[in-house]
Amino acid sequence: MGPGPSDIHPRVLSALSRPTIGHLDPAFIAMMDEIKSLLQYAFQTDNPLTIPVSAPGSAGMESCFVNLIEPGDKVIVCQNGVFGGRMRENVERCGAAAVMVANPWGKPVDPQAVEDTLKAHPDAAALAFVHAETSTGAASDTRTLCELARQYGCLSIVDAVTSLAGIELRVDQWGIDAVYSGTQKCLSCVPGISPVSFSDRATYRIKNRKSKVQSWFLDMNLVMGYWGTGGKRAYHHTAPINPLYALHEALVMLEEEGLEQSWNRHQQNHRALAAGLEAMGISFLVDEPYRLPQLNAVWIPEGVDDAAVRSTLLQDFNLEIGAGLGEYAGRVWRIGLMGYASRKQNVLQCLSALEAVLAAAGAPIYTGVAVAAANREFTST
Repeated sequence: MGPGPSDIHPRVLSALSRPTIGHLDPAFIAMMDEIKSLLQYAFQTDNPLTIPVSAPGSAGMESCFVNLIEPGDKVIVCQNGVFGGRMRENVERCGAAAVMVANPWGKPVDPQAVEDTLKAHPDAAALAFVHAETSTGAASDTRTLCELARQYGCLSIVDAVTSLAGIELRVDQWGIDAVYSGTQKCLSCVPGISPVSFSDRATYRIKNRKSKVQSWFLDMNLVMGYWGTGGKRAYHHTAPINPLYALHEALVMLEEEGLEQSWNRHQQNHRALAAGLEAMGISFLVDEPYRLPQLNAVWIPEGVDDAAVRSTLLQDFNLEIGAGLGEYAGRVWRIGLMGYASRKQNVLQCLSALEAVLAAAGAPIYTGVAVAAANREFTST
């Protein structure tokens, strides 16, 4: 129950064990087409260039930047946590200039600050930001930010690593031009694959670059030949066959549950967890309207040893929660409710175990109330 990877559903684990076949085998190519269609459903897009990159979410991020950004470009990068900083690194390594819009950690990206920056830099090629900031548990208003990007002639690049299948994400309706995610969060799949999607505007930019994409492996002009439509594919790389079996199964399960039902399940379990934590006297880092249901960042009670509590939870209760990052290291815990891990059993186990460990450590909390508060929330919804 940390910030990822999340627990993997038994059906997904079973899919991993299927016999490995060739990456150009007709049966595998047929599954590739199904994966593309299922990813379009998960992203809520009709973008033809919607594929799983054969590498983790960080490579999905890099694929967006190296394909869309050229040397000399200017990119407006919003940072309200760790991962906006990684976007900046990508921009600079592309030979472009990053114009930073700094926001306090734990707060959403401020649309007014973004618009002011867009006005000040009318030559910007793209606007990049994180939808669901994993380091703090804060969600930003992606629809509004993408509307601003279009209004000022920019492409939008969106980090949806933690948001895909966990909270509302509508690529076409919101006008997102490039989006990347990871399989190990709310999809409850194995790490190592990054779903991405590029709009027609973004694809046009890729096909009409002045310079070569600096990464051969991530060059979508080449990858499109392998992940195109139909039976004829050009060899590009040996795809990770078995992890793609797992992704296919995870996406089938998402379709079976229903995308909006998945969003609602994450929200319901979050509300129950939040009710229990707050009854215990533990407060959240992020204001309620902007909290991620799948990533709950909470303040560590005064006088409590962060590492000791996490170690005891792991050793005595087989429960893992995440530490804080950056300026919040040692000050907050990050409790994940992602994918298969987002279920009632986990919520109640987490509250019970955390209460026991904190009470034994003499922490200033209220005891005997957390599980009851969570159960009241479950029964009311």
